[in-house]
Amino acid sequence: MTAADLKNLLERIQAWPEEAQDELVAVANQIESELQGNEYLASRKELQIIDAAMASIDGGDFATDAEVKAAFAKFRSG
Repeated sequence: MTAADLKNLLERIQAWPEEAQDELVAVANQIESELQGNEYLASRKELQIIDAAMASIDGGDFATDAEVKAAFAKFRSG
């Protein structure tokens, strides 16, 4: 990819919906952080999702062994 390709892409991005632009910025920041050898820091939204998942598990809401096996079988066969 050339500098001109990047410039053209950045111009097109300005027409994207704000949510898509935010997602691109988050991904680009993550890539840059990894390239610099920095540790990954979860976003506020990611932390909220993790907290909700942990609360669900603490409440006893988790997949049975049979459900886990079925999910793995589904993904392996596809």
